[in-house]
Amino acid sequence: MSFCAPRGRTSMDDSEIRDLVTGWAEAVHAGDLPRVLADHRDDIVMFDVPPPHVGVRGIDAYAQTWPPFFQWQRGGASFEIVELDVTAGEDVAFVWALLNCGTPEALAATPGRYLRLTLGLTREDGRWVVAHEHHSFADVS
Repeated sequence: MSFCAPRGRTSMDDSEIRDLVTGWAEAVHAGDLPRVLADHRDDIVMFDVPPPHVGVRGIDAYAQTWPPFFQWQRGGASFEIVELDVTAGEDVAFVWALLNCGTPEALAATPGRYLRLTLGLTREDGRWVVAHEHHSFADVS
């Protein structure tokens, strides 16, 4: 996994957020739903690749999106961060990342087609939590 070079010196917040995101991606790949949900707000909003395209709102709706993905992934698909960038303020941060997400066949057929991830985070009670999550693929036809 490679990361973008930090802008200036890397802050403790940047490191905490990178750890949060990489831990989340590892949990997704492992199919570990409690860890996937752990650092998300109860009122999370997520826009995802599969429907509903108006997004899901709330931790319960967010949790329901993951079991079908875990099942698909058990067929040998990858979910690996290849690039990650963090911009953190005092109480708000955002992250963008590119991930290899697909079966070996799909990744071989469309090299360079990455899952794009954008996260909006807030600091609550001294820790970072995800308030907004967006996944998308570019059309590379």
